[in-house]
Amino acid sequence: MDQSTDGQREAPADPASAWLATAGAAAREAARALAMSPLAARNTALMAGAAALRTAEAEILAANEADLAACSATGAFRDRLRLDPARLAAMAAGLAEIAAQPDPLGRVLAEWERPNGLRFRRIATPIGVIGMIYESRPNVGADAAGLCLKSGNAVMLRGGSEGLRSARAIQAAIEEGLRAAGLPVAAVQIAPEADRAYVGAMLEGGGVIDLIIPRGGKSLVERVQREARVPVLAHAEGLCHTYVHASADPAMARSVVANAKMRRPGVCGATETLLIDAAIAPSLLPLIIADLAALGCEFRADPRARAILPELPAAAPADFDTEWLAPVLSVKVVDGIAEALAHIARHGSSHTEAIIAEDRAAAEAFLAGIDSAVGLWNASTQFCDGGEFGFGAEIGIATGRIHARGPVGLEQLTSFRYVVEGSGQIRP
Repeated sequence: MDQSTDGQREAPADPASAWLATAGAAAREAARALAMSPLAARNTALMAGAAALRTAEAEILAANEADLAACSATGAFRDRLRLDPARLAAMAAGLAEIAAQPDPLGRVLAEWERPNGLRFRRIATPIGVIGMIYESRPNVGADAAGLCLKSGNAVMLRGGSEGLRSARAIQAAIEEGLRAAGLPVAAVQIAPEADRAYVGAMLEGGGVIDLIIPRGGKSLVERVQREARVPVLAHAEGLCHTYVHASADPAMARSVVANAKMRRPGVCGATETLLIDAAIAPSLLPLIIADLAALGCEFRADPRARAILPELPAAAPADFDTEWLAPVLSVKVVDGIAEALAHIARHGSSHTEAIIAEDRAAAEAFLAGIDSAVGLWNASTQFCDGGEFGFGAEIGIATGRIHARGPVGLEQLTSFRYVVEGSGQIRP
């Protein structure tokens, strides 16, 4: 019997730590293989994975129905968890679109020559092993797998407990794609259980995981940032604002605000606060509110908005700091760009802001004044999405200030190295 030096049996590693060690070693080997793999093989894996998702539609939707049956949540959370044929088709199309993107690896990012004749190139390379911790949306696993595979990174996934059956069914399709391309299936792995210990193991995975990307609610992101011993690419709250300037075209403002709030209220790019200029609010705010109310939206309004529409519920101070992720909109009347920017600076999450304006100078002043990852002019905040940026998909919206900001696609999942070419130079 194996014993420790003090005569006591050595305690076995907990299952989560054991999984991290074993799966992490396999992921590291897979990452090396992916980094050297030809583009054609990575694209084959993506296309075969997309085909497998379509073929396995019945099995994946059945797994998702089982997840939904076991889930007690309602509203936006349940909507994020739900899959249907259209969403599954979009997931498969996302993999195909990633395959159609240029190869992010091997790009020469910069090159120059020194007076001594040495030639320098900065070349895009994979990061290595990515740890992806996400919550309810099953498509996140497929997007993360596709983006990491194409960018030459292995990925270790830990999805939310409420969507584990769906995640496993999707994982099986991704593995089919990897086998079809002759690439190691360990390039994409998923934690085998819903136990939160797997999150903790990944957060302590220094030397195994090179980068952690959390995608979920505020509490998840805060835990990752607090506990991680691995670099983190954070996805913060989507406390997004749409500001209707006095010069806004009324019809455009009504259309854009309705879409920004109600297209999918539960996504991080949904507008959570409407700011509207006092000069245009008396005539336009009632129309915007009527449009949104007809779509099932509720409101939390400041005193100036309630002076125009007394029936609106009063906003509590905390409401302007709330990411609703639901058909609820905070509403505030402001006196121009300066007040709008001050409100966003105080209450925003550096995610996405939009201005509706016909005045170019006003729009440019607003866009220059925000400190958010994405700013839009005359467009819905729901365009803050990797697919809409032409990235094929996204692994999250980065709101930090280091490495990447905004939708994280293929290029954002690469690092770089230097290659130096000489002709016999020696250093004096």
